[in-house]
Amino acid sequence: MISKYGIRECFIITAISLALGALAGYLGLWWAVPVVAVLCLALLAFFRDPPRRIPTDEGIMVSPADGHISSIHEVENFQPFGETALCVRVFLSVLDVHVNRSPCDGVVHSITHTPGLKLNALNPKSAEVNEANLVVLHDPQSDRPVAAVRQIAGLIARCIVCGCNKGDELKRGERFGLIKFGSTTELYVPLSAQPRALVELGQKVHGASTVLVRLGAGVAANDGDSSAQTEKYSQQEDKMPGQQSGQQSGQDGESNVEEEVSTESS
Repeated sequence: MISKYGIRECFIITAISLALGALAGYLGLWWAVPVVAVLCLALLAFFRDPPRRIPTDEGIMVSPADGHISSIHEVENFQPFGETALCVRVFLSVLDVHVNRSPCDGVVHSITHTPGLKLNALNPKSAEVNEANLVVLHDPQSDRPVAAVRQIAGLIARCIVCGCNKGDELKRGERFGLIKFGSTTELYVPLSAQPRALVELGQKVHGASTVLVRLGAGVAANDGDSSAQTEKYSQQEDKMPGQQSGQQSGQDGESNVEEEVSTESS
């Protein structure tokens, strides 16, 4: 499935590829036709948007993007929260799915776009100085901040798409944007929620299905209705046309969870 945020680009890529293929055939350069076809498919793959199995256990935060964990650290005096926050940074390569998803249930409290540079995402300074878009989520009942997702542009990824608006209600795993051609996505969680990272540096994660953070006992993040104590999964229908970390094993992630699957209609 193609992301709705990349439909225009897909039409342009397909049209140019067809024109180049036709020109190559007209000129008798038949060897160039399969080359153009492969390049076309590779570019279209940037905008793929596969369905994901979303954990429904309470008190967890799922990954907002596909990629590899590049940093796990604390940020003092994180202004949107008014307190220290845990930050889990996900690096997206050009081979990863580029769709961004909500880490939990919440209401979009604010969206802040910050102009910046276009440094290579492999540069540690890029997360601080590159163009970025910050989406802050609040609990709809208490209006307290529960999470924030920061979309960061890069050398190749020069276009950040944010498809949500202030006041929108997002469900865990729901699509809300895309960074065209990869880069970096960060998840922030208030330290008062007693977050514990369940992933480690270099670990491969999948948006909406890999659990990045578990909140402390007694801390509710309004993550939906779930009476189960184990992490069950529901198959997300598209709405559009095991590793160890410290003492915690990867069973808190996406792979070693009890697989009781039901189909959720959109």
